[in-house]
Amino acid sequence: TMSLREHALSLFRGAVGTVRPAPMLKRALKLQGDGCPQLLVKGQAFPVKRNLYLVGFGKAVLGMAAAAEEILGEHLTRGIINVPLGIQESLQRAGMQEMLLKPHSKIQVIEGAKNNLPDAEALKGAVAIQELAQGLTADDLLLVLISGRGGSALLPAPIPPILLEEKEKLTKMLASRGAAIQELNIVRKTLSVLKGGGLAQLAHPAQVVSLILSDVIGDPLDIIASGPTAASSHSVQDCLQILTKYNLLHNLPKSVEMVLSSSPTKPAAPQSYSHVSNIILGSNTLALEEARRQAEGLGYAALVLSAAVQGEVGHVATLYCQLIQLVCLGFASLREGPLSDELSRNLLQLAAELQIPGLDLDKFLEALRGLGPNRPVCILAGGETTVQLQGTGKGGRNQELALRVGLGLHKATGASSPQGRCEILFLSGGTDGQDGPTEAAGAFCSPGLVAEALQEGLDVEAFLRNNDSYTFFSQFQGGHHLLVTGLTGTNVMDIQAILIRAM
Repeated sequence: TMSLREHALSLFRGAVGTVRPAPMLKRALKLQGDGCPQLLVKGQAFPVKRNLYLVGFGKAVLGMAAAAEEILGEHLTRGIINVPLGIQESLQRAGMQEMLLKPHSKIQVIEGAKNNLPDAEALKGAVAIQELAQGLTADDLLLVLISGRGGSALLPAPIPPILLEEKEKLTKMLASRGAAIQELNIVRKTLSVLKGGGLAQLAHPAQVVSLILSDVIGDPLDIIASGPTAASSHSVQDCLQILTKYNLLHNLPKSVEMVLSSSPTKPAAPQSYSHVSNIILGSNTLALEEARRQAEGLGYAALVLSAAVQGEVGHVATLYCQLIQLVCLGFASLREGPLSDELSRNLLQLAAELQIPGLDLDKFLEALRGLGPNRPVCILAGGETTVQLQGTGKGGRNQELALRVGLGLHKATGASSPQGRCEILFLSGGTDGQDGPTEAAGAFCSPGLVAEALQEGLDVEAFLRNNDSYTFFSQFQGGHHLLVTGLTGTNVMDIQAILIRAM
């Protein structure tokens, strides 16, 4: 029989495979008819009258563009994509030819945004995209490829007379004062030509079809890559409120003051987007669905907890440890009883504190109780946790989460512990194949991990205090617990899998 580790790896790979650019585009995009061809996108038909143009921005867009050009063939007139610096070389090195454009491609590639920060190259690409969009007519069709990760930094055209440096400085000041990513995005959008629906407005009257790979919890169209083709749900007032909240309203550059005072106070009306179709092609939810399908094929009773898990890694690790305890009680035929009730109460309280959007934990626990007593269980979840950095170590949120779950399971091991009769494996990995500044995508852990590490003289809690999960996993059992997949060319946040079977 396959080990739990092999199962977990296979589920993770299956989930990532389903949101890789080429399979994702080939499932969703078809060109049909010769006389008056139509572009079919997930069942919606768009007539290709004369010219088909393509623009795109973000980390996964190169692979998306390569697949799109193959599908569109001669119908594609011209394209411009803005992708992260060095990505063509990385994909070449990784032998991922299918993610690269063919030698005589009609799509121009501009690389920029070093370290995911807007720069002169990214600006050059954004301006080229802006000029292409502005020149379109009612007979044109603009296909927009958007990959959330890196998409925002690759579209940094500030509204004149604001300079890129001024906008960046303001964003950095906000970040240093503790502004949340949502707040930063609202300010960036308000000061941008292309974000917050700007690109769609410039392309009018052409038909705009956006194909989107989401890396944001809940897939909000106006937040992914700062929503260049979606009506913004925010106004200048929201931007001013954020600047007031962080005490920045009175030392803004003159150019920013000018733009803010002359911006329309209300966002554009929804009918001004009637020429736009925004279609989500890939998301964490889709990846989890595929993992669930595969888990059931392997004989597991598979449940998806949520595609929107967020919060500090320590709290999320506690949530997962308590879920594991609860499943193990079920295996020990102790599903009813004081321990089970206490765990359920703790879980509900923790879920309320984490505020995971759309999670109905009551309903989930009900489904868990309804599982047969002997069937192995697979719990899947996705989203993006946060790490409070205290140390100077090396790691990423997935490796730290796995290590914290390992520690939690270790602390719960005792003579009366329900997990003694279960075989347990936990996996957390980033779907882009990278976790923090390391070559690992994440890590695996099991209940015996911490005890074995202590025998090898490794103090897990000291590694965690220093945010040094990667060093721990590298030193422990020769890195056997690291999840290493290499670059995947996609990104829909993180995926976690809990696999449990009776011993």
